[in-house]
Amino acid sequence: MNKPKRYLVTSALPYANGPKHIGHLAGAYLPADIYVRYLRAKKADVVYVCGSDEHGAAITIQAMKEKTTPRAIVDKYHAMLKSNMADLGISFDIYHRTSSPLHHETAQEFFTTLNNKGDLNQKETEQYYDEEAKSFLADRYIIGTCPVCANNNAYGDQCEKCGTSLSPEQLINPRSTLSGHAPAKKLTTHWFLPLDKHEDFLREWILTEHKEDWKVNVLGQCKSWMDLGLQPRAVTRDLDWGVPLPSDVIGGEGKVLYVWFDAPIGYISATKQWAIDNNKDWKPYWNSPDTKLVHFIGKDNIVFHAIIFPVMLKLHGFILPDNVPSNEFMNLEGDKMSTSRGWSIEMDDYINDFVKKDNGGAQMVDALRYYLTQIAPETKDSEFTWKGFQDAVNSELVAIFGNFINRTFVLMHKLCHGKVPPLHMDILDAADKKMFEDIQNTKTSIENLIDGYQFRDALYEVIDLARKGNKYMQDKQPWIVAKTIEANPDAQKSIDNCLHICLQLSANLAVFINPFLPFAAKKMCYLMKVVDKILDWENAGKPKLLSIGYALRAPELLFRKIEDEEVKEQVEKLKTKKAQMENTEKLTATTSADTPSPEAGEAKPAIQFDDFAKIDLKVGTILSAEKIEKADKLLKLEVDLGVEKRIIVSGIALHFKAEDIIGKQVVVVANLAPRKMRGIESQGMILMAEDNAGKLHFVNPDTLITAGAAVS
Repeated sequence: MNKPKRYLVTSALPYANGPKHIGHLAGAYLPADIYVRYLRAKKADVVYVCGSDEHGAAITIQAMKEKTTPRAIVDKYHAMLKSNMADLGISFDIYHRTSSPLHHETAQEFFTTLNNKGDLNQKETEQYYDEEAKSFLADRYIIGTCPVCANNNAYGDQCEKCGTSLSPEQLINPRSTLSGHAPAKKLTTHWFLPLDKHEDFLREWILTEHKEDWKVNVLGQCKSWMDLGLQPRAVTRDLDWGVPLPSDVIGGEGKVLYVWFDAPIGYISATKQWAIDNNKDWKPYWNSPDTKLVHFIGKDNIVFHAIIFPVMLKLHGFILPDNVPSNEFMNLEGDKMSTSRGWSIEMDDYINDFVKKDNGGAQMVDALRYYLTQIAPETKDSEFTWKGFQDAVNSELVAIFGNFINRTFVLMHKLCHGKVPPLHMDILDAADKKMFEDIQNTKTSIENLIDGYQFRDALYEVIDLARKGNKYMQDKQPWIVAKTIEANPDAQKSIDNCLHICLQLSANLAVFINPFLPFAAKKMCYLMKVVDKILDWENAGKPKLLSIGYALRAPELLFRKIEDEEVKEQVEKLKTKKAQMENTEKLTATTSADTPSPEAGEAKPAIQFDDFAKIDLKVGTILSAEKIEKADKLLKLEVDLGVEKRIIVSGIALHFKAEDIIGKQVVVVANLAPRKMRGIESQGMILMAEDNAGKLHFVNPDTLITAGAAVS
């Protein structure tokens, strides 16, 4: 396209079902933020939109796990995600949410437009149904054995152990997460987007028009999908949480828009909300061919943003994305990053450990942004290690970039009275001229690389320019030349030229580093006593950004070193978290803990009296209680059941102190099969009640009862 009049930049909407890790940050948010900050520096008309994806089975499943409502879940995690992104310098123009009334209205209008035009097909299909729960099952509500790795708890859409994408039909022995029983097939009517009808358009648009400017991984995945043959894709689901179908749609009662259809429309509703908030017109950003639309995503979202959403946009009459820069995955310390397996660094944890606890918290934001960009998985999977983080910060940010700025300011105050010295053209030599050339060449290189979405290489150019500045200063040795001033009439001129060039280079480095490390750029403006306007890209490469004779502030370090103790602490924390997660899985495996519990107050399926009669409930008296080492939630209890004493391991340590419950009477499930927890055989289960606040309470008789008495 010709030079665009405006830009609309999006990052994939994160699911509001839990905290997100730094791999997510590196994949879709940091690259987009760098690109947007660069465009803003060029004074482009750019809007950067994102928001929480708040519908779909992942939300309702998390609500069941936390024994609360989907609304409570999305409210909780939307606030966390919005705060985390802001704390790490991600500069959205708006961070919206798909549960908003405006989004519901926008998504329903989108569906209505396509449906009224005949672009959607309605047909009856068989879907899995839980007879006990009286509910159709979304893919995430079905678990079973993975046909690839034999994981017994693979979801109906993906096995999180081996990463294989699945369908419920591929699972071995599928079962419902609602009841634990095998689901049946039942007929239901849904609306479908017939992707197969648009394959010719997609092949021409993707594989011909964009074969030169889209990333190889994006082109390859799109081609693979099309070569397998595109199939109609359902746009509705039988769920009670999501965007309901418009009320005038016949047969749409009890159905919601499928989250893959609803979520990308969130970019449009977010743009609308931004326009309302800023008294702008949203339509040119989605309707005008002069707009450049760019989607930043991870590779697991390629199909949705490069195949499915473009078809939706084309059918509705909106513009198509100009590019879909997708990153691969970022691994962690030799393994796949995964929150569910406890092998991840959550954004919230990094903020708490490094940003909020650190006196110079902003510099630790830039430290993370630097390392994630340096190892960005732009063409293949990359790996985050805490040692790599330490080396990148200490050996490059501190020793190269920060060192050059600090030495320049120290020597300027020591040898030039704290002011920008003049440039003496009569003694300008080849090395001086080469530095000015390097500054200009770096500007050109950065522009070409950022425009091509090669942010890792663009950042390298900035650091390499600082490296050249260090070498230039080291070769000039103004501190040595200062000792020859009395004997050499040109000595001061030589010092002036060196430090003048180093200061102009410092000012240019502030402009160049700003898209990547915005907090460092602002700190450099403070030291140079200039307003942030100097960071406008029109100033990049200019040889005279600082005025001769202008007094600058005393030097301050831009970055601090990462100590060995910090690295060790983080590695140990990571290992501990993973071990705790694995132990939790082992403890809960025999009680089907992977099956979400019903929401608070929700009735369980009816059982027969004979089923209840099988349970042997007895009154027990707690004789002793003690914490189990390295198990925060577990207490080891000795319980008197009258004719015998039993050891019972109970997960109540977060609610009761061991010394406070000795002598308490409790109701015990006495005929529960024993199982080992942390190497201790537990011979029963204590019944507890949970209030609305999540606090546990004993279920016990209101008067003292003989230990071992039956409960009926």
